[in-house]
Amino acid sequence: MALITLSNAHLAYGHVPLLDGAALSLEAGERVAVIGRNGAGKSSMLKILAGLEKPDDGILQLQGGLTRVYVAQEPLFAPGVSVFDAVSEGVAQARALRERFERHTEGHEPAAGQPAEDLDDLMTRLEALGGWTWEQRVDEALQRLHLDGAALVEDLSGGTRKRVALAQALVAAPDLLLLDEPTNHLDIDSIEWLQELLVGRRGALVLVSHDRAFIDAVATRIVELDRGQLRSYPGSFSVFEATKAKELENEALASARADKMLAQEEVWIRKGVEARRTRSVGRVARLLALRQQRQQRRDQLGRVRLELDAGLPPGKIVAELKHVSMRFDDRTLIKDFSATILRGDKVGLIGPNGTGKTTLLKLILGELQPTSGSVRQGTRLQVAYFDQMRGALDLSATLVDTISPGSEWIEVGNSRKHVMSYLGDFLFSPERAHSPVRTLSGGERNRVLLARLFALPANVLVLDEPTNDLDIDTLELLEELLQTYAGTVFLVSHDRRFLDNVATSTIAWEGDPAFGGHPGLWREYEGGYEDWKVQRERARPAATAAAPAAPGKPEAKAPAAKAVAPRAKLSYKEQRELEGLPLRIEALEAEQAQIDGLLADSALYAESPQRVPALQARHAAIETELTQALERWEVLAAR
Repeated sequence: MALITLSNAHLAYGHVPLLDGAALSLEAGERVAVIGRNGAGKSSMLKILAGLEKPDDGILQLQGGLTRVYVAQEPLFAPGVSVFDAVSEGVAQARALRERFERHTEGHEPAAGQPAEDLDDLMTRLEALGGWTWEQRVDEALQRLHLDGAALVEDLSGGTRKRVALAQALVAAPDLLLLDEPTNHLDIDSIEWLQELLVGRRGALVLVSHDRAFIDAVATRIVELDRGQLRSYPGSFSVFEATKAKELENEALASARADKMLAQEEVWIRKGVEARRTRSVGRVARLLALRQQRQQRRDQLGRVRLELDAGLPPGKIVAELKHVSMRFDDRTLIKDFSATILRGDKVGLIGPNGTGKTTLLKLILGELQPTSGSVRQGTRLQVAYFDQMRGALDLSATLVDTISPGSEWIEVGNSRKHVMSYLGDFLFSPERAHSPVRTLSGGERNRVLLARLFALPANVLVLDEPTNDLDIDTLELLEELLQTYAGTVFLVSHDRRFLDNVATSTIAWEGDPAFGGHPGLWREYEGGYEDWKVQRERARPAATAAAPAAPGKPEAKAPAAKAVAPRAKLSYKEQRELEGLPLRIEALEAEQAQIDGLLADSALYAESPQRVPALQARHAAIETELTQALERWEVLAAR
């Protein structure tokens, strides 16, 4: 029997049907991800499954004794409550039963008119709920989520409050866990820890999320809420994307043969979804081209480095940082960091909350002065901030007035667009153009902010967590806009897929001692999140192998001398080697890709089987050479 079944559910707010005969069934152990556009009704449906709201019509059936816990997007806590007490609310029933048991065993008489406690029944229920060890469960959750039990919840940041709510839900160990945007406000390390915990958890799970990498790692089934209907797709998000693309293709063919007098909104929705989905291949190709162009610019800049002041056109460099360090009191946030940011770069910043991403951005843009080192800004910089515009929405204004007050046209770069067409690019239908902003959902308001941001004349965009509350269609649209944007982008995000699809380079915090880091260590890498992760994993064995070797040395001074040696200035030969390494790595990767193509071709085994061993040996040798070249590049670049 299914744990929970929703049948023929209807729910509407005003004239907008969120659920229109929707049906959903959940089996034990399933992990279901609910996706859909902003305002489609995902959170409302999750509250119906949690028993917090009721549908206008329909039936919700539960398995007997089913326990459910719901974690909202923005969890609320009582004022003055400590973190320990807030998390303990997840085991409130077990806690109350044990207090009753302890009162009875200590000889307390029951209150007047109350029957005596049945000790056998109390002990049985305590065993079932794990009530004897509820403190240990709370302490373990606090430790694993890096929470201070003595702190007051009201003093915590939004991300930490979200971790408190997750800890409260996890200690309850419910049969069904319902999570609404669980990755919002969490850093990448916390997201990866959460996904491992959810995958290893025994109970069922329903989550609403737009984090594609998170969904791919956690979900066993995708449920899409589209125009009031729920459509189920077994498998991961990658499987869903392929299946959905085929469905949309068939739907487009059917629509073309159908009545041409369909309502304009229906046509727009169908075409809008199709357009977002069918451009993914183009986005990937464009990203690869951007990264290649960026590397070529870096190589060219390196060859004319001595002539920068005389011959480089104004505005070519956005910022140049040399041996920059930043300290606040006794805490080092940035230490000896050097980088050159060029016009058109798409730079992702990766690091846990509190490591100094915002501080580094302010140094790059000249809003802060470093403790040591130098920062040189480029000329004619026009900077627009996504986070600074969050409070700039007039809720009573219409979408048209918000995007283009007093005009029907918008100047975007060298082109001129009508405001209706521009709103269509951000997935707003013409019928909604004159709706007030207050009628929009949280994700739709963020979409309006992005539309306003891109309409501003700016050659540098600073986007601080732009993906929060945005649906997957809008994320893909934003990825495309950022790739085609001619200016420079600084992107602070914990959405790994988004970073991979946008960033041409990544500046990552690497102060974790487990990876051989030290406080304030930041490094720059070509590519996005996965590129950084691969290179970090390759460097980790060398760092861990070097750590135990130091104590075995009889001389205490020798390791210190070796540690400072790489700080020496590169020789001419080493400088030439550093400049040539990117081309060497590119050539090795191209040769390896060519060999992969040959080995994947069945004709090789039929026509020239004698070549196979040599090609396989060369493939393995290239892998070794690539590892050595990347390690050498990292060593020289760090100096």
